[in-house]
Amino acid sequence: MSVGVRQLTVLGEFRPHGIVAEALDGKPAPGEDAEAEDRFDYFLFDPDITGDRDESLFEDHPFPTSSSPFNHSDHEIFIRGNRVIWSAGSRIEKRYSSPTSVLMACWCHMESIAEALLCVLQIDSLSIYSSSGEVGSIPLPYSIGAIWSLPLGLLLQKETDGNQPMHVSYSSSSSLLNTRDLSRPNKEFLSSQIASNLFGPYDHAIKGDGVDGASHLILKHPLEEPQVTYVEERGKLAIMKDFDERIIWTSDIIPLMSSYHKGKMKHSIWLLEVAHPESEIVTASRTVEEVLDAPSSKLFSFRRIWQGTCSQCAASEVFMATDVDGVPIICFLLQEQKLLLAVRILVDEMMGDVPVDFRPHTSWTIHAIAAVPVVVTRPRVQVGHLPFHDIVVLTSDNSLLLYSGKQCLCRYVLPCGLGRSAVFNDMVPTESVAIYNDLKITGVADPVRGRINVIVDNGQMFRCALRRNPSSSLANDCITAMAEGLHSSFYNYFIISLWGDGDSSYLSRTDSHFDLEWGSLKNVLIGICQKCGSGFQNAPLESYDTSWNFLINSKFHKNYHQRSSFTGLSFSTIHNTGLFEPSAGCIKAGEHQETSFYSQLLMGALDALHALYECLKLDNLRKHDLTLLVDLLCYIAISLGETSYVDHYIRDFPCVTPDIATAHVSPSPRSPPCLLRWLEKCLQYGCKSEHVNDLPDMVCKDKCSAVSWARKIVAFFSLLLGAERNERKLSSGVYCDIANGSAITPEELTVLAMVAERFGLQHLDLLPAGVSLPLRHALDKCRESPPTDWPAAAYVLIGREDLAMGCLGFSRKLNELESRTYLNLISICTPYVLPLKPVTIPSSVCDLMQSDYMKIEEIGSLDDPFEDGMEHMINSSTKLRYGRDLRLNEVRRLLCSSRPVAIQTPVNPSASDQELQQHQLWNLAQRTSALPFGRGAFTLATTHTLLTEALVVPRLVFSGRLPAQQNATVNLDPNVRNISELGSWPEFHNGVAAGLRLAPFQGKMSRTWIQYNKPEEPSAIHAGVLLALGLHGHLRVLTITDVYRYLSQEHDNTTVGVLLGMAASHRGTMHPAISKMLYLHIPSRHPSSFPELELPTLLQSAALLAVGLLYEGSAHPLTMKILLGEIGRRSGGDNVPEREGYAVAAGSALGLVALGRGKDAPGFMESFIDRLFQYIGCKEGHNKQCLIKDTIDEHNRNVGQVMDGSQINIDVTAPGATLALALIFLKTECETIASRLSIPATHFDLQYVRPDFIMLRIIARNLIMWNSVQPSRDWIESQIPEIVKMRISRMRDETADNGFDAEALVQAYVNIVAGACVSLGLKFAGSRNGDAQELLYDYAVYVLNEIKSVSGKMSNSLPKGLSEFVSRGTLETCLHLIVLSLSVVMAGSGHLQTFRLLRFLRSRGSVDGHVNYGIQMAVSLSIGFLFLGGGMQTFSTANSAIAALLITLYPRLPTGPNDNRCHLQAFRHLYAIAAESRWVQTVDVDTGLPVYAPLEVTVAETQNFAETSLCEVTPCILPERAVLKTVRVCGPRYWPQVIHLTPEEKPWWRSFERNNPFSGGILYIKRKVGVCSYVDDPTGCQSLLSRAIHKVSAVPCQSSPDGTVCDGSKPTEFKVDQLVGTFSADPSLIAFAQFCCDSTWNTRQDPFTHSLLESDADFQDFCSQVLLECVSKDRPALLQVYLSFYIFIGSMWEQVKFGYLHFNDSIFLSSLKIAIAYNDAFVRGRLTSPRGAIMQPTFIESLGRRVEEMLNFSRELRVNLVGYLGGKWPHEQGDKTAAILLSWYLQWFGIPHPHLVKSALVKVKPETMRSSAVPLLSMLLPRTRTSALSEIHKMLSS
Repeated sequence: MSVGVRQLTVLGEFRPHGIVAEALDGKPAPGEDAEAEDRFDYFLFDPDITGDRDESLFEDHPFPTSSSPFNHSDHEIFIRGNRVIWSAGSRIEKRYSSPTSVLMACWCHMESIAEALLCVLQIDSLSIYSSSGEVGSIPLPYSIGAIWSLPLGLLLQKETDGNQPMHVSYSSSSSLLNTRDLSRPNKEFLSSQIASNLFGPYDHAIKGDGVDGASHLILKHPLEEPQVTYVEERGKLAIMKDFDERIIWTSDIIPLMSSYHKGKMKHSIWLLEVAHPESEIVTASRTVEEVLDAPSSKLFSFRRIWQGTCSQCAASEVFMATDVDGVPIICFLLQEQKLLLAVRILVDEMMGDVPVDFRPHTSWTIHAIAAVPVVVTRPRVQVGHLPFHDIVVLTSDNSLLLYSGKQCLCRYVLPCGLGRSAVFNDMVPTESVAIYNDLKITGVADPVRGRINVIVDNGQMFRCALRRNPSSSLANDCITAMAEGLHSSFYNYFIISLWGDGDSSYLSRTDSHFDLEWGSLKNVLIGICQKCGSGFQNAPLESYDTSWNFLINSKFHKNYHQRSSFTGLSFSTIHNTGLFEPSAGCIKAGEHQETSFYSQLLMGALDALHALYECLKLDNLRKHDLTLLVDLLCYIAISLGETSYVDHYIRDFPCVTPDIATAHVSPSPRSPPCLLRWLEKCLQYGCKSEHVNDLPDMVCKDKCSAVSWARKIVAFFSLLLGAERNERKLSSGVYCDIANGSAITPEELTVLAMVAERFGLQHLDLLPAGVSLPLRHALDKCRESPPTDWPAAAYVLIGREDLAMGCLGFSRKLNELESRTYLNLISICTPYVLPLKPVTIPSSVCDLMQSDYMKIEEIGSLDDPFEDGMEHMINSSTKLRYGRDLRLNEVRRLLCSSRPVAIQTPVNPSASDQELQQHQLWNLAQRTSALPFGRGAFTLATTHTLLTEALVVPRLVFSGRLPAQQNATVNLDPNVRNISELGSWPEFHNGVAAGLRLAPFQGKMSRTWIQYNKPEEPSAIHAGVLLALGLHGHLRVLTITDVYRYLSQEHDNTTVGVLLGMAASHRGTMHPAISKMLYLHIPSRHPSSFPELELPTLLQSAALLAVGLLYEGSAHPLTMKILLGEIGRRSGGDNVPEREGYAVAAGSALGLVALGRGKDAPGFMESFIDRLFQYIGCKEGHNKQCLIKDTIDEHNRNVGQVMDGSQINIDVTAPGATLALALIFLKTECETIASRLSIPATHFDLQYVRPDFIMLRIIARNLIMWNSVQPSRDWIESQIPEIVKMRISRMRDETADNGFDAEALVQAYVNIVAGACVSLGLKFAGSRNGDAQELLYDYAVYVLNEIKSVSGKMSNSLPKGLSEFVSRGTLETCLHLIVLSLSVVMAGSGHLQTFRLLRFLRSRGSVDGHVNYGIQMAVSLSIGFLFLGGGMQTFSTANSAIAALLITLYPRLPTGPNDNRCHLQAFRHLYAIAAESRWVQTVDVDTGLPVYAPLEVTVAETQNFAETSLCEVTPCILPERAVLKTVRVCGPRYWPQVIHLTPEEKPWWRSFERNNPFSGGILYIKRKVGVCSYVDDPTGCQSLLSRAIHKVSAVPCQSSPDGTVCDGSKPTEFKVDQLVGTFSADPSLIAFAQFCCDSTWNTRQDPFTHSLLESDADFQDFCSQVLLECVSKDRPALLQVYLSFYIFIGSMWEQVKFGYLHFNDSIFLSSLKIAIAYNDAFVRGRLTSPRGAIMQPTFIESLGRRVEEMLNFSRELRVNLVGYLGGKWPHEQGDKTAAILLSWYLQWFGIPHPHLVKSALVKVKPETMRSSAVPLLSMLLPRTRTSALSEIHKMLSS
């Protein structure tokens, strides 16, 4: 057979794109080593290696064409010096730079890592880069010469000497080009900090004898150490130490390696195996036990499976290809011998595709000077994991030949008009044409699939494509089907005929088109048919008694043929090669054998192409291909005498060519498989094995790409109808993958199979309408309540994109694996469900807020140049929550401190008025200085900042404006007031508020950004920012050097901010460096030899509390002892007034260290408790004198000028000790400790204990007895001692004995009530508990009325007239503590009643001089807490949160901005630690907009409350994680969604956590079609209009008397598309309503469509009813199905009645029969769904009746049926219409082939024919309908 000549498709002149990229970037000038700088290497590779290309993107169509998956651009790795450039075409993917020169690079897959890793070898290290950008460096303590990729990891080849590593060229034969992307489970790996110290723990192992002596190592994982490899010799394992065994090739698909031994001068092929531990291992200095005790238990050994003959040098190229029978071959290009040596490697497989053993079989050679592997002849065929590779060989005479195995197929030449060839984007266009006419090919290189680089004699290199994939998808599918269906010898003959025939013009021309390609393929097969036919005619089927025939027909030959994978040569090949000379006696035997060969080839081709034919019938877009293929199949079937096949094809396409159909041959017993018939039977009788004959054999083969579309459909139907599973194989005989996830029903299992098989919604539209119905039924049934553990793709498939988004849990920074998952989701979405416009889906709450806040107008004046730090607070989310009022606007006004405040004065002020102005301005300045507290809470974590922008801090403006004097500005007079008080700490709080505004970052904040915002001179503002950043955890990025620079400024505010911020960022870590820094600021802990430091007490207080934060919850004994001593430390220096604040800080720190550990703390806790009670002043205690003495002795030094006595100053120590006890025993329910914190029960005790200490004791007792706190007035009354209650109730009784101290009783009463209210606030913090809110509000109003009577509901049971016995300052403090507690309970709720109260208190303070700075601070904090984080934050009740809140709410309010005596004001910001973002916003997944939605929240049972279900409307705040059980999206407008949670004592999920069930505060929901959102339709009235949609569309647009059509835009006329548009944004529904349901339908039709539907006057009503059905049941995809069936039936009627030829096939009837079978299965209960059938059963039944009426309408049908049973088709007389009608009749009624009918009639006795033989015929022909059998009986009886 002649070898054809083909032209190469020249894509352009090749030039590495890395050079182009360097030129564009500006290549640096060469340095000293200019020669080394000019050297570069590169290699091209398939993007499949990196997983860069998502396979699902190319499976949108079930039959991939040449334009989609195979013509993607090549990827390139370019290496020059220390630079690595990864490019894809002209696009740069990544750039890498190394500290040293790069020696070698390769892609590799490692254990448990899904993505590919780029391994870059350098002189002393190995750098590993992931495709997602992560980088790690592994130091190499030994010299590595080369690295190679293997399936099990990276193979490292050590150098003989440790100085100069060997440089390996980047040849195309190396593993750099043959890497493939193998799927492995994903596992994140590699952080540079860990990887850089990777070998630290293994130094002893690396320096061991085994590693040092080994020549080859293997690296399985970047975080593991390289392991030595072993070599198997005579059944024993020894460490591989042969440094002369140089690796020249490895495969990363199968564990094979090739090497060349320099000493022996031999090539070897090695198999890498995992050695068994019991194998005997021989080492130089290590025993077997030492090896087995190594860190890794796996031992990797190499076993030599082949060794070649002597060769002077190593092979220049080594690669893997595939022989004609699919056996892999390893090719060695021996340059000196100019030979290509090929070694066949037999693979023994077990357990699927897992290779078990490899062994060499045979070898052969081809003359060649260059060779590369390519994918040409079988592009879609894989042998296991290996693609089918052919070989391109360049011979010594410069001929470029294509080989399949050792069979030469064709010769390639360069085109003459080379300059006119197509040019790729990354190629350099050719400039000349004439000079290329005589070019000779001198080399080939860089193969990637079907593309190679061709080197010509003038030194140029061209990128060329071998003509591989036909543009005709049908020709491509046929070639693939025959490659997978034919035996290798038959396909080899076919491919030789196809490629060797010079008439195959489509292979030789670059501009070939569809007809040429299909015609060439068809001519080859017809030629084979003609040879088969001539053989039949010329050679009778006789048997010759020859030795050859005896051998061929023997059982030995059959068994050998089945066992051996080597098929041998075909008859024609043997005959042409002249291997034997047949005698004259066996010439006829040769002719017979040749004929048998052709017939077997055609039989296999018929089976393969028939399977493809049945597969194409399941694709609506391949109807034209079916008409072409059926012509060829008829020809082949007639050549083989398969009349049943011919009849099958003519039934499908009655208009087949008449001369083919007229051929008469003897009937064949074989019945052709029919997929549509199998699907119908499966619906009728279930998935049974007896129906397997209707499945083509290729469909049941695994990994058969040509019919994978059919295999998927069969698998889905099998699972849906009860097929059993045995791993991947189903009882129906097909293979199917199942995605991970739970499945109880067959429908759920079917959905998981569709996901695993990458079957998307757009694929459903490709199926015939009837075939898609059962699959749509499965999706529809699972839509309501799918399992919660499904993958995201499954949720998208069933139309629940809301669950898919929640499953993915999008973060702000998606890595590449997540982005590929997102692309996969998009790929399985049906086109008409995707939004028409791109919608930005918010990834977090802050994104949702930031998306539109810039569009909101400023509050106040639009031209206000001042920023108040709250510009971003009004956005779409807050509008949705507070949109009905101006609550947030009012909050912003109340907390604004950047504008002058208004002062009400007369128009013409006098001197006294000016003094009044200064007085008012001073009071307002006090209030302004306290506003940052509230603003910080209000804006807490509400915005992000760009790391390239400076943080903007709003100004504090203490000036005023005079509205009566045209807003003239007035400033404070420094001569009247001390303005310096307003400078330092207010600015500090202002900086804290600005810093708290930043939301916690998902990653680390940039250290550079913090330094960028650092001012040149220390400032209080930046100090506050540092504290805020520390509270958010951002100061972790600062180094100790940075901290030292801050502390060296000796700025008190900065020091406070750094100490507290660093401790808060490292909270609970006990970081030693931070601990040293903190203790440095506690002079009492300095050694005696340490120089004395003058540190302000406030710095020491801050350091003490910072120690508590750093050691939080650790119960560190030494730290506890130190802090206990600090509580009672005597004053140092003259800072006596600040001693109480110091003791409070020490007590709070002690409580934090042992937080909640009172019962499980170490044994010394008892003595600690006694000392704490000593500090409190309780009478109980043990070893009192000893403890006092210890205290005095311990603090003898560092005393100042003020001397204390030997007794403990309880006024100083009691508050701190009380806080310490409260926190140590928090929630422990320890009655012993609580009882010792006694409340004075006698009048003497009331005199003995300060009233504010009583408040602290009440708070401490209730924190300890946590569960006893109840939100009721009785509980508060129970906190009051009887003596106080009795005396308070008798205060107004004139007859009572007034001989008691009323003032002491009243002060105790108000402090007890305030303490109980604070306890309530802490217990129900952030809970929005209604009882607690109402109770606290009542007490706040009660105390307020005691101060000054105001309008409000008063309780008669509470005592009156308290203001007569207690100072107003005490009442004010208690009032604002109660208000603070109320705000803590209602934190983040924006409760309107509470807000009104707070606004009144703030306005009251503006004119009342009794309200000082502390009171204003409390009001400001209360407002901030009520709107915490703009309503998106609330407080937690975890131990750490309660501790932070207790320190924040410490009931000693400052008197001025600089008052830090009793409590450091910086501690008031610790509430940020207690804040949690439990806010949830529902977002419509289709529009990306926030919407209202009702939620049913279930709270788990607690000690005081039973399990409760709450109803919330989003946006809302959820309960704490400790009690949250389920969150359910309820209501009729949105699809239900349930989030099941496990209540656990853990903090709320952070927004960037991967397991966050609420995706950073976003809950995606999906609105049902037919309803409006709650924003557009709050009452639900509009949704009712959907029920009247048919009435709206039924009102036609009436014409006016003058004949003109009325204007459709009038308001009185309804538009159906507008109505539908209010219910759904689905473009398909709106387009359908516009085109099919509009009253002007008939005026817009083209003539053909108008004639088609002219007889159907009810078409518009039908469309309206269908639209109503789809809208009301949310099934828009059924529009296509309904309309398809309607058009089919209408066209049938036109064709039957008028003879119009609309359809020339009958496949749609088979689809309708499947739809009827589905309806019947649903009616009989074989398929069920709570939502009912996917289509109206009455509609489907009416279609069936309509078809039967039409088929019975024709009178000529009976005559044609009689002719058909006699062997004649009507089209033989040229009547195509009659032939089509007959085919419809045969298909619909299931009449079998005529010879089956005749055989059935023969079995029926003639006597029976006289009576009714229909029952007997129905038994013999069970698939034929009774009506048809009756008609046959009538015809034959007459």
